[in-house]
Amino acid sequence: MRNGSLLPRMVASSSSLKLQDLIQEIREAKTEAQEREVIQKECAHIRASFRDGDPLHRHRQLAKLLYVHLLGYPAHFGQMECLKLIASPRFTDKRVGYLGAMLLLDERQDAHLLITNSIKNDLSQGIQAVQGLALCTLSATGSAEMCRDLATEVEKLLLQPSAYVRKKAVLTAVHMIRKVPELSDIFLPPCAQLLHEHHHGILMGTITLITELCERSPVALKHFRKMVPQLVHILQTLVTTGYCTEHSISGVSDPFLQVQILRLLRILGRNHEESSETMNDLLAQVATNTDTSRNAGNAVLFETVLTIMDIRSAAGLRVLAVNILGRFLLNSDRNIRYVALTSLLRLAQSDHSAVQRHRPTVVECLREPDSSLSRRALELSLALVNSFNVRAMTQELQGFLESCPPDLQADCASGILLAAERFAPTKRWHIDTTLRVLMTAGTHVRDDTVANLTQLIGGAQELHAYSVCRLYSALTEDISQQPLVQVAAWCIGEYGDLLLEGSCEEIEPLQVEEEEVLALLERVLQSHMSLPATRGYALTALVKLSTRLRGDNNRIRQVVSIYGSCLDMELQQRAVEYNTLFRKYDHMRAAILEKIPLVERGGSQVDEEAKESKETAQLSEAAPVPTEPQASKLLDLLHLLDGPSGDAQHPPPLDPTPGGALIHVNLPFAPPPPAPIPNLKVFEREGLQLNLSFVRPPGTPTLLLITVTATNTSGGDVTHFICQAAVPKSFQLQLQAPSGDTVPAQGGLPMTQLLRILNPKKAPLRLKLRLTYNHFGQSVQEIFEVNNLPVETWQ
Repeated sequence: MRNGSLLPRMVASSSSLKLQDLIQEIREAKTEAQEREVIQKECAHIRASFRDGDPLHRHRQLAKLLYVHLLGYPAHFGQMECLKLIASPRFTDKRVGYLGAMLLLDERQDAHLLITNSIKNDLSQGIQAVQGLALCTLSATGSAEMCRDLATEVEKLLLQPSAYVRKKAVLTAVHMIRKVPELSDIFLPPCAQLLHEHHHGILMGTITLITELCERSPVALKHFRKMVPQLVHILQTLVTTGYCTEHSISGVSDPFLQVQILRLLRILGRNHEESSETMNDLLAQVATNTDTSRNAGNAVLFETVLTIMDIRSAAGLRVLAVNILGRFLLNSDRNIRYVALTSLLRLAQSDHSAVQRHRPTVVECLREPDSSLSRRALELSLALVNSFNVRAMTQELQGFLESCPPDLQADCASGILLAAERFAPTKRWHIDTTLRVLMTAGTHVRDDTVANLTQLIGGAQELHAYSVCRLYSALTEDISQQPLVQVAAWCIGEYGDLLLEGSCEEIEPLQVEEEEVLALLERVLQSHMSLPATRGYALTALVKLSTRLRGDNNRIRQVVSIYGSCLDMELQQRAVEYNTLFRKYDHMRAAILEKIPLVERGGSQVDEEAKESKETAQLSEAAPVPTEPQASKLLDLLHLLDGPSGDAQHPPPLDPTPGGALIHVNLPFAPPPPAPIPNLKVFEREGLQLNLSFVRPPGTPTLLLITVTATNTSGGDVTHFICQAAVPKSFQLQLQAPSGDTVPAQGGLPMTQLLRILNPKKAPLRLKLRLTYNHFGQSVQEIFEVNNLPVETWQ
C-alpha cells in the first residue's frame, strides 16, 4: 500500500534536503521502493550540486552522499569531490573530505594516489587537528606507494611535542611497516626514545610498532634485543606499582599493555639465551603475583605462559607454566579451559613429563558437554598415552568411547587402536583392546583395522584358541558391527577346529557344536546388515570349515551353490570358484584351504613381543615348503578358476582378506625377483621422506608393483599417516593396506604400502599422491604429482 501522506510531500519536494531531513525521509519510507525513490531523487540533487561547483555547500552534499554509501547504495561519483574538499583550506571541508576518502577510496582505485600531495602538505602544517585527519586517512587507506612517499614526514611527527600527533603517527608507522617492511630502518631510531613515554596511548602504539618491526626485520630484531632490560623494567613497574589507575581493570594494572609487552618479549627471547635469562625472573614474578579471579588476570597469565614456552626459559619456570595451565583446566569458564587444553597439547611433545602430572584433570575434561572441549581433551589424552600408562589411559578412553557423541567416536576409536599398536604390553592385551573397540564402535574404525587385527591374531599362535572363542562369543551377541563380524568370520574359518575342541583354558570353556557354527555364519550371510565384503568373509569361512569339520559338507555346498547366482559380482564369482573346487578339484581342497602360515608382525614391540616374533619367524622357516609340481598344479587351478585375469595370478602371499582370488587363502609363493628399476624419492619435508621402489613381475608385463616407503628422521613421530594415490583412467590402481599409520621418529622402522597398477596399454605413467598426517601437533596435507617416473615402469 502507498503512504498517502508521504508521497505528495516527496513529489512536491524540489530542493535538496538537509542531512537530518534526508535521514528522516529514509526512515519514514514504508517499503524498499519508497526508500530507493527518496535516495535516487536526492542523489540527483547531489550530482547537480557537484556540477554547479557550489563550494559553500559541497561538504554538506558529500556528507549526505556518505550516509547513502553507508546504506549500501552507489556513491562512487563523489570520489573527486573528496579530493577537492581535502585541498580546501577550510577545516570543515577537510574533515568531511578526509572522511569521504577513507570510505570511498581504496588501493584498487587510482584516484587515491591524487591525495598524496594534499596529505603531505597537511602533515607539514602545524595544525594538530589537520595533521590528525591526514594521519588517520594515511593509516586507513595508504597504499605501498603512498607509504614510501610519506614515510619521512611520518618519521618527523613521531618526535613532535604534541602527544595527540605522536600517538597517531605511531599508529600510521605500524600501517606503513605492514605495507612496506623495508621501511623499518626509518623507524628504528625514534622507537628507542618513544619507550620512555608516559602517555599510555603512545607507549601502547610504540610496543606494537616494535613488535611489527621485529617480526619483519632480522636487523630490527637484533637491534631491539638490546632494549630487553628496559622492557623488563616497564613490565615490572606495571606489576609492582602500577602504571596508571585509569587503565587498571578488575585490579589488574593495565592488562592490555602487559599483554603487548609479553608478546614482544616472546619474540625477542626466542632462540636467544641472553635475552631469555634477563626476563626469567620477571616472568616468574608475573606468573606468581597476577590475580586469577578475574578474566583480565587470566589473559595476562596465559600470555606469560606462552612467553615462557617460546623462550629459552629455565626448567622450573616451564613446570610453573604447565601448572598454570593445569589450574586453568579447573576454571569455570569454558573458554579458559579450551585455551588450556590447546596449549597443553602443544606442550605434550616438548614437556611431556610436566603435562603428565595433569592427566587426571585432562581425563575429567572428556566428560565436558561442550563438544569442542571434549574433542580437544580427547586429542590431549591420546597425546599423553605412553608405555607406562597405556593400560589406565586406554581404560579411560574406552569408557569415554561408550558414551561419547557420534562425531567423536571415529577419532576416539582410531586413537585407541593407534595407542594399542604402539604401546601394547602383550599381544593378548592388544587383541582384547581392539576387540572391545570393535564391539563398541566398530562402524567408526579405519578400514585397515580388520587387516591389522587378523595379522595380529595370525602371528600369535598361542592365542589362536583364545581369539576364536572371544570372537565367536562376540559374534553370537551382535552381528551389526561389520568390522567385528569380518574378523570373527575370518578367525572362525581359520581356527574353527580349535573352537570346536574347546581347548582354551584362559576363559570359560565353550561347548560349541558344528551346526551352531554353520548356523551363525549362515545368519551373517542372510542378514540385511551384512555388507558384500562381510558376506565374502562368511562365505570363505564356510568353505574353509569344510576341511576343519568332521561332519558332512553337504550343508556347506548347498549354501555356496545358492550364491552362485548372487547379484553381487564378487560373491557370485567367489561362489562359482568354490563350487568348482568342490566338484572338480576336491582332492586338492585340503591343501588349498589349509591354515595361513604364521605372520611375523612388524612394528616396535616390547621385549616380550620381539621374542615372540623371533620364535614365530623360526617356526615359519622350519615349516615345509610345497614342492614345485604341486605349486605348478595350483597355478593351473588358479588359471582355470579365475579366467584371464592377470591381477589374480600374483597376489600377496599372506593376505587374509577375502577380497582377492582364491589363491589368497594360504599359498606361500615366493615373490618375483625385482626388476632393475631405480628407486625414486618423491617427497621430503621436516625429516619425513617418501621413496618409491618398483617391481614388474616377469609373468605379467602390464602389472607394476610400487612400494611406498615412508621414513622419518625428525625428533617427533608422524602420526595418522595416510597415503592416497590416483592414476589416469586408462590405468587400474589397487592400494593395499599400509603396514601402519605411524612413522617413528629418529629413523625408526619405516612404514610401507603396496600399490598395484595395471597398465594394459603400456602408456606413460603419471601418479598423483595425497599425504595427510600429523607432525609436531600440526595437521599437514600435501598433494603433488609424480611425472618423472622411470621409463622402465611402463615400457
